[in-house]
Amino acid sequence: MKTMATRLIFLCFSLFSSTTISFAKATPKFPSSILRPEKLSLSTENELYRAKYFTQTLDHFNYHPESYETFQQRYLINDTSWGGAEKNAPIFVYTGNEGDIEWFAQNTGFVYENAPRFEALIVFVEHRFYGESIPFGGDKKVAYKNSSTLGYLSSTQALADYATLIIDLKKNLSAPDSPVVVFGVLAAWFRLKYPHVTIGALASSSPILNFESITSPYSFNNIITQDFRMCKAIDDPTGGNDTFAKLYGAANIYYNYSGVATCFDLDDNSDPHGLSEWTWQACTEMVMPTDGNNKESIFPASEWEYNDRASFCKAYFNVEPRPTWITTEFGGHDISRVLKRFGSNIIFFNGLRDPWSGGGVLKNISKSIIAITAKEGAHHVDLRFSTSEDPGWLKDVRRREVNIITEWLSQYYHSLTP
Repeated sequence: MKTMATRLIFLCFSLFSSTTISFAKATPKFPSSILRPEKLSLSTENELYRAKYFTQTLDHFNYHPESYETFQQRYLINDTSWGGAEKNAPIFVYTGNEGDIEWFAQNTGFVYENAPRFEALIVFVEHRFYGESIPFGGDKKVAYKNSSTLGYLSSTQALADYATLIIDLKKNLSAPDSPVVVFGVLAAWFRLKYPHVTIGALASSSPILNFESITSPYSFNNIITQDFRMCKAIDDPTGGNDTFAKLYGAANIYYNYSGVATCFDLDDNSDPHGLSEWTWQACTEMVMPTDGNNKESIFPASEWEYNDRASFCKAYFNVEPRPTWITTEFGGHDISRVLKRFGSNIIFFNGLRDPWSGGGVLKNISKSIIAITAKEGAHHVDLRFSTSEDPGWLKDVRRREVNIITEWLSQYYHSLTP
């Protein structure tokens, strides 16, 4: 029974933190900001988008002969509502998280539902080394072989990919004056690094302060602990009130959100959403201290130890993490003071039931860098497809986001007039 209870703890940890815990392998899975729910059937044969490919540069920041190698980067496009280049109609770009882009495209209803209002073109761009956007001829065995090839996987390379693709796409569409609004976890960094490419960013559930202990290393697991105390599936299971019923209730949320799954494989170590390369990023630049547990946590008391991470990364990849690189590249310390001086047009949304919200921007920084929080909100909930069961607070969040984007676009179009 103790083993099953432990599995339940890790199962729910996975639900809230996007971490898959492997009981059959010794390789740790570091937390990523992506949920891994019941498997989806991914297919480009649908009405949401068409798949296209862009010939992308392997290395944007060096001039070695191998830097000029290319790979096919996948992007998904929907032009059903686009008003066209002659109207300078906007382009909504989802800057892909670390996973298969189709999963994000099928779960980001906000852009589809609001595209008609703005006559916007919709584009989802896949993150390099994930999904089908694999360098080295698309051969994962080669691309994932060692640090020599994985070294081209980084957030800075990915953001440069997005900028390059967007600029080329606008050129091909003869739409140089169509404004671009970006969405997703990486959207804020993209806005800060490429303000000439995008006029604004909706950064949903983006833990940009989860580095160098800028925020508490205990916040992640403490939020998970609070989530357990609202967990109706465990407290009031429908199939009885014994331990097994509680276990089933918890598992059912994660493995059967659609209500049609008949069997749960708790030991499934597959990677249906293509997230496996997050371990490399967690061993190089994405060093996020989230594993600490204090007396408020349901997990055993522990301190986050950089040396443990470094030892694993050295043994597994033969690399040394760079825990200060993200704050060097993108900032994070004294973020309010810094962004007040030069940043603009960013929405930070955080649902406070999301463990990653502990590393999010939770207060307004300026009139145009806005923090929206929702006490009952979960990860990326603002970007999901709307339903008839959406609570009033979620409708208000989305309405506010639309109004802010409307203001950005209005300011941009006004600036075009002589």
